[in-house]
Amino acid sequence: MGPGNRPLDLEWLEDFLALADAGNFSRAAEARAIAQPAFSRHIRALEDWVGVELFDRSAHPAALTPAGQRFRPLLESVLADLEAARIKARAAHDQAAASLRFAATHVLSLTFFPRWLGTLEAQLRLGPIQTISDSYHACEDEALQRRVQFVLCHGHPEVPGRLDDAQYPVLRLSGDVLMPVCVPAAPGSGTPLHAIEPAPEAAAAGSGAAPLPVLAYGEASGLGRIMRARMRGVFGDGTGSAIAQGVSVVFTAHHAALLKTMALEGRGVAWLPQSLIADELRTGTLLPAGDTAWNVPVDIRLYRQRAEMAPAAEALWTLAAGAAAPRG
Repeated sequence: MGPGNRPLDLEWLEDFLALADAGNFSRAAEARAIAQPAFSRHIRALEDWVGVELFDRSAHPAALTPAGQRFRPLLESVLADLEAARIKARAAHDQAAASLRFAATHVLSLTFFPRWLGTLEAQLRLGPIQTISDSYHACEDEALQRRVQFVLCHGHPEVPGRLDDAQYPVLRLSGDVLMPVCVPAAPGSGTPLHAIEPAPEAAAAGSGAAPLPVLAYGEASGLGRIMRARMRGVFGDGTGSAIAQGVSVVFTAHHAALLKTMALEGRGVAWLPQSLIADELRTGTLLPAGDTAWNVPVDIRLYRQRAEMAPAAEALWTLAAGAAAPRG
């Protein structure tokens, strides 16, 4: 092998990082929107260009070889420098006011994002804004592939995600609480239809009554990832571990708004962001299904690209950093 006069395709570099993150050819190809055979050819072509194998294909998941481990940080630095150079070139051609690009999780795009953006626009001229509303996992992909400048999502200090592992700069903009809620047993009764035990530890024992119907988040949901880490007795841990006796997951979805709708239909208990259900709690159409020991405090976070961004994006980050909320 050896590069010789072989040209280098920058797409191969992005493919390399996608596989290094995913550890699986199929998932990486899907994230890159490329057929797996073509994706595999790209990785092999890059290895031919470098002159050594970068992945140990006998490992499951696919692991970087020592050469690949050395190659990765240098490649990330090169791509970051290229991105910064591209942005500076645009700024030199009076494109400093290029659109701000956000990826926001579904629930925050409906609740927090519009109000927060309004407070920024009162202090800073932002120009055109592009927003992608998607699952937490998809928002991470948008940032890791440098398609957006910012990611707005929920987070938990004890449950790091891929952006934390990659050391993306982050601000805590505010806090939220995941609350177990359900409809009242009767309109105006103030009694939850599905009451749960006084403390999370009691779930493992079960009560001998009918199983608690739980509305759960899907695998791509950031809130689901937090709940599986913090409430394993209710949700399992995503590895097939047993869920507690007395609990029955009756519905699963990626979006908190859909779980809210199902909770309002009386289908079960859902752990929903307080910011999403403030009106329903006030009117009593949804009630806490358990005491505060079942609540899970979470952060509302803003991540940014590690490389230098356009002036408008840097100005937004500076303004947001000045108003960032300490963890209380």
